[in-house]
Amino acid sequence: MTSFTSPAAGARFECTTHRTARCRWVCSVIAFSCLLTVGGRPCDAGEPDPNDPYLRDPDSEAASEEEMKPYRQKLRHTGVSFDMVPIPGGEFMMGSPESEEGRAEDEGPQFRVKVEPFWMGKHEVTWDEYDVWRLSLDIQRRKLANRDADEVDKFADAITRATKEYQPMDFGMGHDGFPAISMTQLAAKQYCEWLSAKTGHYYRLPSEAEWEYACRAGTTTAYSFGDDPADLDDYAWYYENSNDAYQKVGQKKPNPWGLYDMHGNVAEWVLDRYDPEFYNWFAADEIAEFPICLPEGDEYPRVVRGGSWFDDPEYLRSAARMASTPDWKIQDPQLPQSKWYLTDAQWVGFRVIRPLREPSEEEIKKFVLHPDVPKGLEGRP
Repeated sequence: MTSFTSPAAGARFECTTHRTARCRWVCSVIAFSCLLTVGGRPCDAGEPDPNDPYLRDPDSEAASEEEMKPYRQKLRHTGVSFDMVPIPGGEFMMGSPESEEGRAEDEGPQFRVKVEPFWMGKHEVTWDEYDVWRLSLDIQRRKLANRDADEVDKFADAITRATKEYQPMDFGMGHDGFPAISMTQLAAKQYCEWLSAKTGHYYRLPSEAEWEYACRAGTTTAYSFGDDPADLDDYAWYYENSNDAYQKVGQKKPNPWGLYDMHGNVAEWVLDRYDPEFYNWFAADEIAEFPICLPEGDEYPRVVRGGSWFDDPEYLRSAARMASTPDWKIQDPQLPQSKWYLTDAQWVGFRVIRPLREPSEEEIKKFVLHPDVPKGLEGRP
């Protein structure tokens, strides 16, 4: 915990956000401007303190699950923001019962999982958000404004960014307000690393278990709205209603916890390596805490969840799993092929989570929460 006194307002502030060495030094450098008050007055909920270099929504601060609220995070030096929804901690049965229609063998046997509370992106990460990192739009706007980089800028600028793609990765399907697609898992993890530096809060991809828990939102049915795929039109974009393309985020009904497009639109990267036998690792009479299939250095297979605009209903179920393959960038003409883009996975995107309890450096390393460059991709553009 970092404590300091605001020179502007004379207020004592204890920062519980930066609990790891990775971020703590930034907090200490810019502590003079991380204020809880402006002129001695509390900030309005939803409006960041203009002196806070991270532009954090006051509602994003919570010391316990009971204090967690929805919040909106602005990205400094841009007009871009995104919404986060609190997900309560709890337990659930991961996987699908053998009786579930459309079930695949890799969805079982079911096992009980305990999940800690976290915030999750209300929507999939959009091009508006992703381009700030991918195209360095924040740096460009800072230069146009003739403004020198401060300590937060320097920290975020030091995070590796994707190289420019050889063709537009939206493939003409739409840009503003549409989900970002065709990125590798490495690119999604690298974006999370940058977002953490940019906002002062720790963001990452969800684990496969966290994703399914949030998708189910307390339900045990095939979908978060029930078992009947005939109701999908109200909640999801999929093969039968998508007009062969993804759609803008947030147009369908949300799940019970307020998350949009968890079923369909674009499938979403999670942290895990894919193993069809993964669920067999866990005892039926025990509770698994943070189960994760760790990467072993190979680029494939990794897991995406949720199904997409390209898929039939059974692939949109809460328990459905999909493994990445080399075919997802088979048409990439670059030699060597890019480590950032998937030319043939125009249905893959991601959303971010922010755990209430920020992981330690040891946990980040142990569970490979950081960006991991697969074997053979070192040095590739």
